[in-house]
Amino acid sequence: MRVIAGEHRGRRLAAVPGKGTRPTTDKVKESIFNMIGPYFDGGWALDLYAGTGGLGIEALSRGAERAVFVERDAKAYSVVQQNLASCRLENQAELYKIDASRALRALAKRELAFDLVFLDPPYAHQKIAAEIELLQELHLLADSAWIVAEHDVGITLPQEVGDCIQYRAAIYGDTAVTLYVYEPEKDTEAEESAT
Repeated sequence: MRVIAGEHRGRRLAAVPGKGTRPTTDKVKESIFNMIGPYFDGGWALDLYAGTGGLGIEALSRGAERAVFVERDAKAYSVVQQNLASCRLENQAELYKIDASRALRALAKRELAFDLVFLDPPYAHQKIAAEIELLQELHLLADSAWIVAEHDVGITLPQEVGDCIQYRAAIYGDTAVTLYVYEPEKDTEAEESAT
């Protein structure tokens, strides 16, 4: 596993020992960033089930301003710390060792809005649609934010979750990636046309 592009291109990333964490392969990671735009001009990223931190680190390498990493597993948390340190990204990163829903509520209190959210929960515990709803309820998404959901190929996610519209879905072996874009203005337009 490595950083594919940007400032930290080629840097190797440590993996989490054991089989409890399923890191995003370089091929899938490259495809994701080709779909959402290869480089960023600032903005905040949220890596909600960080694992190794590979997706959030890739976003930082490609120009995201800051990234928040959430990982409740102790081994994986240590690996994210190690990978951030080896890329010298500690000053652009925040790392939390709590579960996803508590992390989202804590971030909402800070009134943060993310431009890019990675949702790659363990396959056995996936509540992706509910988490996308929660991101909207807590006002954690910037307009036109991307949500990248990585999930088991047997799961089909809805075309729309609130104001998040499915942009594209792709399959890589037993992994599926579904991309959503947050378009909140559609409600405003509907209200304006009704008056």
